[in-house]
Amino acid sequence: MKSLKLISSAIAMLICFVTMAQERTISGIVSDESKQPLPGVTVFNQTSKKNVATDFDGKYTIQAKTGDMLVFSFIGYKNQSQKVQNSNTINIKLFPDNQTLSEVVVVGYGVSSSEYEDRSYARAERRREKKDAAQALKGKATGIQVQNSMGYSAMPSPTVVIRGNESVSPKNEPIYIIDGVPAKANQMAKINPNDIDNVSVLKDKNATSIYGSKASNGVVVISTKNEIYKNLSEKELDKKLNILPNPAEPTQEDYDAFVENAFESPKTAPLSTFSIDVDNASYTNIRRFLNNGQQVPKDAVRVEEMVNFFKYTYPQPKNEHPFSINTEVSDSPWNKNNKILKIGLQGENIPTHDLPASNLVFLIDVSGSMSDMNKLPLLKQSLKILVNELRAKDKVAIVVYAGAAGMVLPPTSGDEKKTIIDALDKLQSGGSTAGGAGIELAYKTATENFIKGGNNRVILATDGDFNVGSTSNSDMEKLIEEKRKTGVFLTCLGYGMGNYKDSKMEILADKGNGNYAYIDNIQEANRFLGKEFKGSMFAIAKDVKIQIEFNPKQVQAYRLIGYENRKLRPEDFKNDAIDAGELGSNHTVTALYEIIPAGVKSDYLAEQPDPLKYTKTETSSNNYSNELATIKFRYKKPDGEKSIEMVQVIENKSVALEKASDDMKFSSAVAWFGLKLRDSKLIADKSSEEIIKLAKQGNSNDGEGYKAEFIRLVETSKQYN
Repeated sequence: MKSLKLISSAIAMLICFVTMAQERTISGIVSDESKQPLPGVTVFNQTSKKNVATDFDGKYTIQAKTGDMLVFSFIGYKNQSQKVQNSNTINIKLFPDNQTLSEVVVVGYGVSSSEYEDRSYARAERRREKKDAAQALKGKATGIQVQNSMGYSAMPSPTVVIRGNESVSPKNEPIYIIDGVPAKANQMAKINPNDIDNVSVLKDKNATSIYGSKASNGVVVISTKNEIYKNLSEKELDKKLNILPNPAEPTQEDYDAFVENAFESPKTAPLSTFSIDVDNASYTNIRRFLNNGQQVPKDAVRVEEMVNFFKYTYPQPKNEHPFSINTEVSDSPWNKNNKILKIGLQGENIPTHDLPASNLVFLIDVSGSMSDMNKLPLLKQSLKILVNELRAKDKVAIVVYAGAAGMVLPPTSGDEKKTIIDALDKLQSGGSTAGGAGIELAYKTATENFIKGGNNRVILATDGDFNVGSTSNSDMEKLIEEKRKTGVFLTCLGYGMGNYKDSKMEILADKGNGNYAYIDNIQEANRFLGKEFKGSMFAIAKDVKIQIEFNPKQVQAYRLIGYENRKLRPEDFKNDAIDAGELGSNHTVTALYEIIPAGVKSDYLAEQPDPLKYTKTETSSNNYSNELATIKFRYKKPDGEKSIEMVQVIENKSVALEKASDDMKFSSAVAWFGLKLRDSKLIADKSSEEIIKLAKQGNSNDGEGYKAEFIRLVETSKQYN
């Protein structure tokens, strides 16, 4: 009997150990200090080295064993660690990584009647201060300065000025209350000090007991004479304080202007030729504008990059070519008498262990313009995600540039992750931007460590604001075209806002056998550099070109939607010296044409020329009535110099939009929204409700929630359009 008990006890212990050793799914929600869900939080399993990101509702799932340590990290918040125990649910609350308000600095500026005084704290302190708002606030509220409202004139009354986000993080700002009304910093800054009756500052428990956890950084309470701002709404307060609304577009961001493609007749323009584009920077940039409540600049909208942000369910290639070709024809949702032709490419999904070794050079902008939280700090966190994907046979070097360019990490094996991450952590911003010198050094490093048959790539991370060295777009274009000949590919990662130079980033990617992504948050970094690492970093085909010939018997006119800066001349198609886009492992590329069928009356067509006497524009014996078009593709292998051609006929067969594939519905909805943002003159229907309706009908295979996010963006945009 005793031996049976020992056996049963041993079995129980064995079951326990087996259970502990088995991986299982751990899930939960990550929220902030106010219990709001946090999207984009990185959840890292220190044992298995796996990481995932939380979705839009703060939810995550990850595989882990009992005893594994999970680390939850998010920019601006303190890391949290949690050991996996018996429960399959782990909910985490993250707290801001900042210090509570402890003091207030008030700086007085002005000019004495006897001599000019410099705008410095030391001289201002020597001046006799009046007992006004400056006196009342001095040393009590963080981030407040007092400045003469008339600049350097000898006016006695200063106005209150709040320092912007460059010097005080929004997380560290106090709450402002004016005559019992919650106010913003820019509103408080406009108050005339002569109107102020009393100022008091509440801190710690005195603040949170009245105003809750949002007052953890303190409360500045201002009472005016006669309570002149009492019971005013935010708009009324702005009007009374003469505050102008924020400009619709950032004034220093740079976008290349272009004219959208017009309809063309296959009789006068029989061939349409263009380079593929796998970039999706335009979509994430648009998302940033809409999420910030700003109007989207027209030239920031590149429709093809919006469409190609999303993944579609095209089949894997089944022959010797590295991608499959898929076409579909359906109704146009915005012009009821027209048709949409969708062309989809699906790149071969190569298993990670079969991918060639990588020779990567991180080229990082550490100039003064990169100091904002959504620039260098986000950049470093982003590249750590990429580092986690590297293998022992991969190697990484780090080159930085500011006033000058230099190497901070020589080529290092991908399994020395701590060494690489430590080098990233030490980077700090400062100085001007020697972009040209940095590119020269990065390519020199990449070519010196070139792996034949490998993945040789420079990864440029910057806001694009080059201001020293080769600065003009034409100079940068020539430099990158020259470096492309080395066989080194280029990936451009864009960061930041306000002074973002999209035009330069796009030129670099287009001319450097590269791709381009705009990283607006850590979630996007995790998507592009983590989940889609293979597609982003490993090319399976380069210089991919498409040429399509429409049948004039079936097509009265056509237009390529987007790809305006990727169009090629017909003779460029067979010219192997002409650069075109690259396709990554498991990447999808989608292009849409709008077609006006033969015999359809359209307001978008100019008058057609009379039939030509000497030039035949129609086939005499065969009108190919069952063919809509013939499509050709040319591509090179990643290390090849001679292109390979593929040909496919597109049937003259259309299905009603309600019976079309989900991919057709969703890609059309995305293109429709892009055309609306560009205020296209070639779409009849600009209804946001109809765009949302079509997108919802096509929303499938959305495990990551990106398509659902797009629908929310369209809903958000209604108030700006």
